[in-house]
Formats: sequence, structure tokens, C-alpha cells
Amino acid sequence: MLPLPTDAIRPAPAGHRPWVKMTHWVGTISFLLLVFSGVEILMVHPRLYWGQVGNDLTPALFELPVSRNYHHGGWTGEGRTYDIFNQNGWGRSLHFLNAWILVATGLIYLFIALYTQHVRRNLLPGRREMSFRGVARDLLDHVRRRVDFVKGPRYGVLQKLSYCAVLFFLVPVTVLTGLTMSPAVTASNPWLLTLFFGAQSARTLHFFCAVLLILFLLVHVAMIVRSGFRKHLRAMTIES
Repeated sequence: MLPLPTDAIRPAPAGHRPWVKMTHWVGTISFLLLVFSGVEILMVHPRLYWGQVGNDLTPALFELPVSRNYHHGGWTGEGRTYDIFNQNGWGRSLHFLNAWILVATGLIYLFIALYTQHVRRNLLPGRREMSFRGVARDLLDHVRRRVDFVKGPRYGVLQKLSYCAVLFFLVPVTVLTGLTMSPAVTASNPWLLTLFFGAQSARTLHFFCAVLLILFLLVHVAMIVRSGFRKHLRAMTIES
């Protein structure tokens, strides 16, 4: 008889640790506030550019129809050709505040996850999981809605890949592109402008990273609903 795979004899996973719950909810609230304030900032200037400079007098890479500032027509000799929507002050302040809360929460999560080997044990896919058969099987399970509730960090390969992409790529790039838009930061760290091809390019990349993070959140919530919303909510709150 062939021996069982290691995964088959692994004990049932425990519930989420308190530090996972804390960072999960603080990070979720700060991210939602970032989305809210980010949309408001984008409504003030719904034009994205590529390069170092971009304003009402330069051609945009593309515009977003998210406020009356969309397709405004530019300027005339008497000033703007439209009644500008401008609520930039409080939006930027809220965005900046919650960005640092999310960064601090993310660093706490990452430090504890590395120290406790949570990343190695539960987030990094194994060699067997990364085979074509393993990925295809997990993909078919999601397509066929065979995703069961699991009270603890026993993730499938697609979950692991998406979590790693968010944790080690999307969030760092979002943070760095956000810093690149700050003249005070780039004055002392001009390499950021080189890395992201200019401040306006950083803003555009920041936008696309934010869209991908929102899509990740929507898919994440959809999978939670499909596999048992109440059970997941209890496991991430009151149950140990």
C-alpha cells in the first residue's frame, strides 16, 4: 500500500489566531476607507497620465466618467470651462491617514506571520500543489463551486497564490506608488521616480493596483458567501 500524502495525515486546522483576526479587521476597515477616499480624490481629477507631468492642459492617457469634472474641455481665456467638483482636502487627509494605518497593520501581520512560520506553512504553495494537475483541480473545484468551509488556514493553491500576490506584490507596489506621488518623499528618494517612470505614471499604476485589490476583495467575499458566510464570520470573530 502506498503511503498517504503528507496533507492527508495533517491534523485538522485550528481556528484563526487572535493576531490574524485583529490585523484582518483593522486592515479591512482601513482599506475600505482608502477606497472611499481614493474614489473621492479621483472624482476631483478623473484623468490619468503617463510620465512625470500631467494636468488639465496636457493630454491624458484616459479619463474616467466618475464626476462632472470628466471631459470638461479644459480652459479658456476666462478660466475653467466647467463648474469644478473639488473636495480634495479632507479626501487626501483621510486617504493619507488610513494608508499609514494599513501599512502599520500590514507590517505587524507580516512580521508575526514570518516569525510564526505562518507564511511558510500556510501561504506558500508546495511543489506538489504547483503542478499543472494540482492547479487545474483547484480551479475546477472553484468553477464547480466545490469550495467547503474550513475553520482555519488550510488554503487551496489558488488561495495561496492570490494571497501571496496581494501580500508580496500588490500591496507593496500600491504603497510605493503612493509614496512616489509625494514631492516630499521623492525629493529625498528620487529613485522612486525612476522606478515608476515618473509621478504621473506612479499615479496610474497606483490606480490599477487599487482596482486589482478591489477585485480581490470582491472575489474573496463571494467565495466566503458561497462556502458559508456565517461560519466564516464566526471563525474570524468570536470562535477560537
